[in-house]
Order: sequence, then structure tokens, then C-alpha cells
Amino acid sequence: MANIASQKKRNRQNEVRRQRNKSVRSEIKTRMKAARTALDAGGGDAPDRVRAAQRRLGKAAAQGRLHKKTAARRTSRLMRSGSST
Repeated sequence: MANIASQKKRNRQNEVRRQRNKSVRSEIKTRMKAARTALDAGGGDAPDRVRAAQRRLGKAAAQGRLHKKTAARRTSRLMRSGSST
């Protein structure tokens, strides 16, 4: 455990950020899974689910929760999986 006040504060900040990043990553996984299952099923709501996943990936990249190129790669893969059906 840290004894220095600034390190204690840094530990608190890191924990808050970790929790925030964790929730964003979890939401992205959920939206990606929903989009993929909708594309596989060929449902009418597939475009909406894909759009929601793309939007969340873009927001996460803009906020710095995900790397910009990671978001682009995931978006690209999602779009490729949709065009093959």
C-alpha cells in the first residue's frame, strides 16, 4: 500500500478509470454480439443493431477508451461479416 499522498490519489484515479473502461468494453461486447446475431439471423433490425455497435465503437475511440485503430478494425470486421450474407 502506498504511503505517499499523491500515489494514494493516483491509485484512486486509476480504479475509477478502470471501472469506467470495464463498463464501456462490456457494453461494446454486448452490442457487437447483438449485431452479429442479428446479421446471422437476417432479422429486419440488423441495420439498427450494426449502427448502434458502430456508434458505440466510435464514441469509445473518441473518448480514449479504445484505441482509434482498434475501433476501426472492429467496425471493419463487423461490416465484412454483414456483407457476406
